[in-house]
Amino acid sequence: MFSTLHMAMFVMVSAAAPDPAADRAPPAQPPSEMTSAEIKAFNQGLAMTHPYYIKCRKIDQVGSLVKKARVCRTNEQWKEAWVKGNQNSRDVADAMTSKAGDCRATGTC
Repeated sequence: MFSTLHMAMFVMVSAAAPDPAADRAPPAQPPSEMTSAEIKAFNQGLAMTHPYYIKCRKIDQVGSLVKKARVCRTNEQWKEAWVKGNQNSRDVADAMTSKAGDCRATGTC
């Protein structure tokens, strides 16, 4: 009985505690222009799955074997880039697929 009472109180307290990240605004400047310290300070208290959490990746630069570019974006921006890149890939694949030799496309079957 004693542990059940403590568990009920814990659930009530945790449910009543406001989430400080719920009212967080997106970063004021582009994340790639922020320093590592600014990004760390901005991410403080945010869950890694929060839409405004900033993640940085190092991307190879074309024409160099060693040079890498640091690209930082919010989770929301990474998701948008992923969706846009996939759509562009589908569009290119559709454009490169020959429909001239397909009788179903021309209706001459």
